[in-house]
Amino acid sequence: MPPPNPPYICLGCRALTRRTFSSSARRRSQLVRPPTAPKPTPDVKHIRKNPELYAQNCRDRNYPAHAQYPSTIQQLYDEIGEIDVNLRNPRSQIKKLEKAIAEIAAAQAKNPDDATPTEPSISQLRAEATRLRSESQAQLTRQQTCDEEMQRLALSLPNLSSADTPIGDAPTLISYLNFDPVSPLPDWASKPDPTRSHVHIGTTLGLLDFTSSATTTGWGWYFLTNEGALLEQALIQYALTVARRHGWKPVSPPSIVYSHIADACGFQPRDQHNEQQIFTLEQADKDKDNGAKPQRALAGTAEIPLAAMHAGRTFDSADLPLKLVGPSRCYRAEAGSRGVDTKGLYRVHEFTKVEMFAWADSIVADGSSSSDDLFTELLTIQTEILQSLGLPARVLEMPTFDLGASASRKRDIEVLFPSRLRSAAPTEGTVDGNDATASLESAWGEVTSASICTDYQSRRLATRVRDGKAQKNKAPTRFAHTVNGTAMAVPRVLAAILEHGWDPKREVVVVPEVLRGWMGGIEVIGKQK
Repeated sequence: MPPPNPPYICLGCRALTRRTFSSSARRRSQLVRPPTAPKPTPDVKHIRKNPELYAQNCRDRNYPAHAQYPSTIQQLYDEIGEIDVNLRNPRSQIKKLEKAIAEIAAAQAKNPDDATPTEPSISQLRAEATRLRSESQAQLTRQQTCDEEMQRLALSLPNLSSADTPIGDAPTLISYLNFDPVSPLPDWASKPDPTRSHVHIGTTLGLLDFTSSATTTGWGWYFLTNEGALLEQALIQYALTVARRHGWKPVSPPSIVYSHIADACGFQPRDQHNEQQIFTLEQADKDKDNGAKPQRALAGTAEIPLAAMHAGRTFDSADLPLKLVGPSRCYRAEAGSRGVDTKGLYRVHEFTKVEMFAWADSIVADGSSSSDDLFTELLTIQTEILQSLGLPARVLEMPTFDLGASASRKRDIEVLFPSRLRSAAPTEGTVDGNDATASLESAWGEVTSASICTDYQSRRLATRVRDGKAQKNKAPTRFAHTVNGTAMAVPRVLAAILEHGWDPKREVVVVPEVLRGWMGGIEVIGKQK
């Protein structure tokens, strides 16, 4: 049986080895893309010059299988160069043959009666030229295959991590909101109380209906009813109001995107552990006018369509930063494990979220905002919203293991959920290392995140920046930086409001004051009569 990777012997040397690439490995490049699809431009040059930096970054971010990609990229680049060198002689020979053929043909045309045979004959020269072209084409095909694989591997690498990002799987505690770790714990923290679960509260008060959704759609969906539905709209409007006050422009984006757009933003159909991440849409294989149809998917977050709004375009540097905020329905396959911590609204397949997305110039001029500045602004908005809702929370600098492919840096804000409290004894090695709060470690749950993606997304979506608006401006372009963050993850924040606003004596939920204006002045939510 022949080896799976037969040797590749180039014309000039025998040191290279052919690598064959399976169809699954090249799946991404073979997906049907519409004419509007932007051309991705990974920074192959930087990867080649810093292979160990990228390899170590893969290991730090728990992408062990990707750690070999940088060295493979270098090998592929070298092979492409070798083929260029090896093609010089055949190309030169072909030109000489074409010149000789032309000269013989001209001589024969000038003296058609001259039957003197020529050495070599014109047919022999043409045969030799054909042979050389065939061999050259085989090498050109190989070169193209190497280039496609090099691009694919480069695009598969995660973004380089920020110097502020902790390496490993342990986040760093930054601060608390509406919570003092040295103060006495709330009464509900003394022991788990199943009646303080948002599932129990919402069902009892007629705000949540999981039974009907199980019939209509299945596990992971829900109905919000009565004041529950009003509370969702109030949270959306409040988040939009706060973001707009900070200068973010509202956008209502679509929820269906091309699959290659989701992929470019770092949301791939399956993650590095091969777990399903996003829902793809089934559609007819053929379009009568355009042949095969580009695949589409349900957006997991408004970040994806917002990022694509300026795909393939070039910003004038004076127009940046551009800050957008948009509410949308989001769809997540959520193939991870199920458990008590994901019960109810905490982990669902469809939900409403208000997302912030912005572009910044990668070169910071006087008076302009950098991606770091926008990142700080995202956190300011998130903090303002959660503090005004009265929810106890903590801010974490997330570690490399927790970063998505696109993020260079990420901070999460976690809220304390009474329903997630465990009766287990305090454990060592908690994120804050404080014995007073160690018993609450299991009760924290993420409600917002903010990320800097540098040029990861803009390189894949061809979003550039240029100085000056003139159409004939020949100034060089550069890739923009992008940031994104959650303004409001409605189901999780709604769940937290139910649990923290619950008054067990009166059996009502106290509505946060900042939301009452969008709920017709309702101050408390009681049991439906």
